[in-house]
Amino acid sequence: MEQFDVIVIGAGHAGCEAALATARMGQRTLLLTLSLDAVAFLACNPSIGGTAKGQLVCEIDALGGQMGINADRTAIQMRMLNRGKGPAVQSLRAQSDKIEYHNQMKHTLEQTENLFLRQGEAVEIEELPDGTKLVKTAVGLTYQARALIFATGVYLKSRIIIGEYTKDCGPNGFSNAQKLSDSLKKLGISLLRFKTGTPARVNARSVDFSCLEVQKGEENIQNFSFITKGKPQNRAVCYLTYTNEKTHKIIRDNLDRAPVFSGLITGVGPRYCPSIETKIVRFADKERHQLFLEPESLSTNEIYIQGFSTSMPAHVQEQMVHSLRGLENAEIMRDSYAIEYDCIDPTQLLPTLEIKGHQGLFFAGQINGTSGYEEAAAQGIIAGINAALELQGRQQLVLKRSDGYIGVLIDDIVTKGTNEPYRMMTSRAEYRLFLRQDNADLRLTEIGRQVGLVDDKRWQIFLDKKQALSEATKRLSQKYKADDIKQFFIDNGETPPKESMSLRDMLKRSNIDIFKINDQFHVFDDFSFEVQSEVNISVKYEGYLKQQAEEIEKFSKNENMLIPDDFDYSKFHGLRLEAIEKLGHIRPRSIGQASRISGVSPSDIAVLSVLVKKFNDEKSKQPNV
Repeated sequence: MEQFDVIVIGAGHAGCEAALATARMGQRTLLLTLSLDAVAFLACNPSIGGTAKGQLVCEIDALGGQMGINADRTAIQMRMLNRGKGPAVQSLRAQSDKIEYHNQMKHTLEQTENLFLRQGEAVEIEELPDGTKLVKTAVGLTYQARALIFATGVYLKSRIIIGEYTKDCGPNGFSNAQKLSDSLKKLGISLLRFKTGTPARVNARSVDFSCLEVQKGEENIQNFSFITKGKPQNRAVCYLTYTNEKTHKIIRDNLDRAPVFSGLITGVGPRYCPSIETKIVRFADKERHQLFLEPESLSTNEIYIQGFSTSMPAHVQEQMVHSLRGLENAEIMRDSYAIEYDCIDPTQLLPTLEIKGHQGLFFAGQINGTSGYEEAAAQGIIAGINAALELQGRQQLVLKRSDGYIGVLIDDIVTKGTNEPYRMMTSRAEYRLFLRQDNADLRLTEIGRQVGLVDDKRWQIFLDKKQALSEATKRLSQKYKADDIKQFFIDNGETPPKESMSLRDMLKRSNIDIFKINDQFHVFDDFSFEVQSEVNISVKYEGYLKQQAEEIEKFSKNENMLIPDDFDYSKFHGLRLEAIEKLGHIRPRSIGQASRISGVSPSDIAVLSVLVKKFNDEKSKQPNV
């Protein structure tokens, strides 16, 4: 029986980040996957990032993760979403080469010291009295480890559904895990049943792109990774088309064949990424829905129809696709399908992603009821970090909501739970102006260094950036005479000043930014685009950032008031029965987390704060044994 420090089950986006984190932190790690061909597979859509998801990728990178690096390496188009809005909601999105993304990540795993990649189906897990975990495979092998990370994605008892056709398998026809759900139930872990889906793939050769709207990428934007050199290179374009009345009629006429309405699908689907038939029913008054045609890879003709997910019968799918402008003669290469799968109730987890009552057993990714590659990878790196820290006897990492989108994500699922696949959105983050993707390194790289995941190369790049920011900020104090900047102000639609003005004050004008200033005065020529952008945002939003910093400080008071692990809610008077039940189930780490539990009122929190303080005071008076 081979022994490891950590075993990670599943090599999707959560599993890859988890295994890389534990291995890079010095733990002998086994990454066990159903198929080596499915490592980091972009099963749903060939893209990384998107609204709020781009922030997650940058945070993963800042902590020392791999997703951002891999996304930069394999991007064939990059765009900044919400460009016309403020920096708080702008998000980077990359169209990735699906085949290369898998190849690059698999190569990284294979080259990582302390990491052992193995194809095999885990069929049973067992916990020994000393806490050691055993993982048994379908071919009779048994592996032993001190920590185990479940990152099984959508593969637990999964089945795909196309009309009345069903098949017990994972995404893209990959094998699934039929027996692991039973092992989880034996450990007393509650399961949920969720579903997601993916659109059809069509042959680019059969699409009439001449009548479609072109969606080009951008180049003068940041990368996902703070250590990637050079600007993004756009090597492909995407196209925009729309559904129409004919499309909608085909769908309405066949709703009785739609598994999502016929009852064949029992799992709960994502509200924010519904199937096209759900959209037509839910938004009956809408005349059209936009769809994006996106290339899967530079080495294949397969085109992905984003926004057109369905589980309709195959022949109905053909009618639906052929009703779209530009796709009248499109050849479907892969049918669209829905997929149902088992996942756990995430309120059983601690904020460290360790499950309550089972030391050394962690969960990350879609098994926790979330959706999306980025949400999965974010959980993966935290689960990996905490598994390694626990084995090293060090304090585990819990990111607060004010630390990053990762903190918001994990706090949401472990505190509130979810009754549908959870998707990260900018609206979920209270401090989103502070939690931008451009400053993720400034927020999290020091944390990554402290836990041992940020290497010397990344750390030096971080220190160099901080130094550059300091120097660039000093230059803002430079002043220019009114006559010297008069024409510059007029050219940019601003009222010229009557007195000398500093660069900092110029930046506060609505129509002037640091890039226009540099084009005119060349004062920041020796600083990177990223540094200039960071300085620009910090000045233009100075008042809002200060206000948000004050809010974070107030928020931190309750977050820092920890609730002892041995605090028994049922033994104290003053709390309502509902609050006692909810608090006892979630077992919040802090007063702050307790305040976000559904069913726990502000008055309960006021009473709890007093009780915890009294409990700690009495405990401190007890003689040490």
